[in-house]
Amino acid sequence: MAKRVAVILSGCGVYDGTEIHEASAVLVHLSRAGAKVQMFAPDADQMHVVNHCEGKPTGEKRNILQESARIARGDVTDLAKLDVSAFDAVIIPGGFGVAKNLSDWAVKNKNCTIQPHLEKLIKDFHKAGKPLGMCCISPVLAAKLLPGCELTVGQDKECEKWPYAQTAGAMKDMGCKHVNKDVDEAHVDIKNKLVTTCAFMCNAPFHKVFDGIGVMVQETLKLA
Repeated sequence: MAKRVAVILSGCGVYDGTEIHEASAVLVHLSRAGAKVQMFAPDADQMHVVNHCEGKPTGEKRNILQESARIARGDVTDLAKLDVSAFDAVIIPGGFGVAKNLSDWAVKNKNCTIQPHLEKLIKDFHKAGKPLGMCCISPVLAAKLLPGCELTVGQDKECEKWPYAQTAGAMKDMGCKHVNKDVDEAHVDIKNKLVTTCAFMCNAPFHKVFDGIGVMVQETLKLA
């Protein structure tokens, strides 16, 4: 029987929404595995809109759900309507939208709060013993809501290949066990049924990010 997987998006575009290549990789690997997928996003305004040519905010306003529809080819549902009982697993791709629209990590770091619907959903999936898959920056959601969990955002020593390694330190400060992994690997926290991979937290070729997300998807489905 096909696994039913909810994929939660946070907009469209690395600097203010979901990282498009990560979302695409998640969807391709789920499709190849024969999973039944439904996409969700909050029906709310983005924190801000970023000009992706310049990397600077504009004065525009955009809706997270409407922007996520660009990735979902129009087939996306309000996050408030996600029923945990209808799914076997949930996967959250990365992108700054996780840190700006699904939480305020971008502003408050480890003192962040999570979007209320999403906080309840993550806790409900966890309580129901259903697996959570996260990549790139989205493991910060688990770090905040699942105390003591094991996860990876890649490596914990900053260098050209790992420009965001300080995030691993923040995970440790929050009481989590950070496990160093390469870009084409994932870490499985069996106890919490949490599967994480670093994706674009690493300066790596696209195909290696794609492969690492594939491992995350496969391991998430195994736990479902």
